[in-house]
Amino acid sequence: MKTLAKYFLIASAICFATTSAAQSDTTRDAEELKNAAMEALITAPPDRALPLVNKVLAGNNSNELKQRALFILSQIDRPEAQEILLRFARESSGELQEEAIRMIGIGGDPDALSALNSIYESGNSEARNAVLEALMIAGDKKAVFEIALTATGHDYEQAVDMLGVMKAREELRDLRTRNGASEALIEAYAISGDYDELRKMALDGSNPALQAQAIEAMGIVGGDEVNSTLVQIFRDATTEDIREAALDGMLISGHDEGVLELYRTTEDPALKKELLEMLVIMDSDEVWSIIDSALDGGL
Repeated sequence: MKTLAKYFLIASAICFATTSAAQSDTTRDAEELKNAAMEALITAPPDRALPLVNKVLAGNNSNELKQRALFILSQIDRPEAQEILLRFARESSGELQEEAIRMIGIGGDPDALSALNSIYESGNSEARNAVLEALMIAGDKKAVFEIALTATGHDYEQAVDMLGVMKAREELRDLRTRNGASEALIEAYAISGDYDELRKMALDGSNPALQAQAIEAMGIVGGDEVNSTLVQIFRDATTEDIREAALDGMLISGHDEGVLELYRTTEDPALKKELLEMLVIMDSDEVWSIIDSALDGGL
């Protein structure tokens, strides 16, 4: 009896596994068919698409399918579509809320974008980030700037970063005037390519730590003008920190010619050693002839 019971249990397990696999295949096929049907709605007339999208959003469907439905809503230029997106942005949570918020940015409806302010104020960090992304997608620099004006801590840094991505140079300069310089602003200036503002900070010695960060950040902007300024800052530096920042800036910008020029003009053996090491890191074309000369005893 024990042997028969054992065989029965094994057979039952095999049967259950086979049934589960079949059900899994059926579920996957059904989901793929739903996804294909959803994609077909992109080209459907709004009157046809809206009821079907609503049905998907109200039904017991996967988040992936509902996110596709939200995207279709962003492509429908109807007030009803924006109202549904706003409802999901306000009332849902997690991925669906974040996706609905981003889709409002893609849709670009002014009224819906304006409503994101209240969602930002009441939402969690993920929702706030999604609002910033939506405003970035919509190209609404003013709205992001207004968020930055009242934000603090990490939220302020996120808003400033987004302004950098949007190349909102005037808004970023205004923030420095109002709130003072900060590491977040320096990074945003670099991302936005604002060489002029970085140069001002690089030549301002009132805050040596921020000055050094601005000098390094100039390397991200790059270009002939930046490279020339970095070489001059290195030569004029009165502290080791500023000199290292200028050298790091040249490393970031790939200005090995400037490092080579400094190597050839300095008479300081310790500095020559430091510059030689930097040329090796930068994989300069000239570094091997310099190494050969150094091995021969030449400076």
